[in-house]
Parts: sequence; C-alpha cells; structure tokens
Amino acid sequence: MTKRQTRLFFIIGTLVFAAIFLGLTVDSHRQFGELTNAENITPDVVEGKHVWHRNNCINCHTLFGEGAYYAPDLTKITQQRGEAYLTAFLKDPSRFYSEEVHRRLMPNPNLDDQEIAQVIAFLDWVSEVDNQGWPPRPIVVSSGAMQGATAAAPSAAGARVSDEPVERGEALFRSSEAGCLACHSTTPGVTLAGPSMAGLSTRAAEVVADPAYTGSAETPQDYIRESILEPSTHLVPGANFSTGPGGISLMPADYGTRLAPGQIDDLIAYLSTLR
Repeated sequence: MTKRQTRLFFIIGTLVFAAIFLGLTVDSHRQFGELTNAENITPDVVEGKHVWHRNNCINCHTLFGEGAYYAPDLTKITQQRGEAYLTAFLKDPSRFYSEEVHRRLMPNPNLDDQEIAQVIAFLDWVSEVDNQGWPPRPIVVSSGAMQGATAAAPSAAGARVSDEPVERGEALFRSSEAGCLACHSTTPGVTLAGPSMAGLSTRAAEVVADPAYTGSAETPQDYIRESILEPSTHLVPGANFSTGPGGISLMPADYGTRLAPGQIDDLIAYLSTLR
C-alpha cells in the first residue's frame, strides 16, 4: 500500500466511523424518551434525584453500573425489596444490618418522610428504565454475599429449560427476575431482609396448624402461595419483617403481576422441598 493509499484509507475510515458514531448518537437520543419512560418523571422523581445527589449516595452505590462498588447496585432495588422495606430501611439502616455481623453498615441519612418517599420514587423510576440488561450482574446483598461467597450467576442465555418444576423453581428463586436471594437466605440461621427459607415447608405446616394463624391456607403449599402473593395476610413474627405491629409485610406484594402463574407454581414446588 502506497503512502497515498494509506492516507486515503485513514481519511475514509475515519469519516465512515464518524458517520456511524453520529448516526448511533442521533438514534439513541431519538429513543431516550421511550427507553427512560420520560413521561413518568414526576416532581417527586426529580426531587428524589436531588436527595440522592445531596447525600452523595453514588459514593457507595451504583446505578446502571455507574458509581462506587462499596455497596449494592440499586438499579432494580425497588423491584427487589419493595417500598415498605426501603422506607423502613432508610429510616434506620441499623435495624437490618449491624457492623459487627456484616462488617459494614450504611450510615443513617437522617431523611424525613417526604425525602424518603421522593428518593424511593426516583429509584422506582430508575428501575423501570430499559437498561438493555446493564449491568449484566448487578451487586445485590444476598445470602451468598453475607457468607463471604459469590452469589450464583444468572443462567446463561440459551440454556436448556428444565422439565422439572423444582429445578425451574430453584433457578427462578436464584434469578434476578424474582430477586428472592436479595432478601432470603436458604441457610439456617442466616436472616437477611426476610426470614431464612431453610425449613420453610416444615414451618409452613406448623403455621397453618397454629390457632394464631390469620390467613386462609389449609396446606403448607397454600400457605407458601399466600405468602408470595399476599404477604401481609399473615405477618411472620420478627422485628424486621413488617412495618410494625398490625402493619404490612416488608415483602413486595406485586409478585402476582411480576411472575406468571406457572412460575409461582414452580417457586412453590422448590420452596416445598426446603424441609
């Protein structure tokens, strides 16, 4: 290749890739409103963003993989934990974690009720942004992380779907779609945001037979289903599992819409094996 050919190759290549870059940039800006659900940006969402910045939350947390990695990624936190839990947590983080046991503790941001509602509104809007699957492996507080191990990675795309409901239920339990591991351990005695699932089937049978039970389930499987779909029907005893006496469960109550009926059946099949 001569010098003249080399020069032309460089100039033409630069122009072609510059045009591609500009085209992709224009296309991205064209889609921003749709991808970010811009119509859902309310005054509370905007104020919540200001609360987020004023408290330098990004110094420890990431959104869409951007920020510091000292604490969990919060891109999908409202889907993983729900409003009730986040409200209680932001009022007093030490209620859920201790520096002695977990070796780190989020400082109390001392937010008032309005600021808490606003930052949750902001995080809820963030969770609905079409982030094209990024970050691919968001950091979450899980049972694996609490024990010093890495939480199970999501199943590889294209992996064969099991024909066994229990196997499908376990995969769903460990997936980011259901987010169960963000709040529940399967190890005895390891309590996270919610109670450990170890021995759940045995406990479910005891709850249904207990005269103090306030739900309508008649079998352990029915109780597990009720706990997933209507978590406030019967509150599990424990200081961190509800908003307070006579309150509501901290577990999100939208699994009936987030998961298909067949997925709920698979989860119950798996959880019923935890005796």
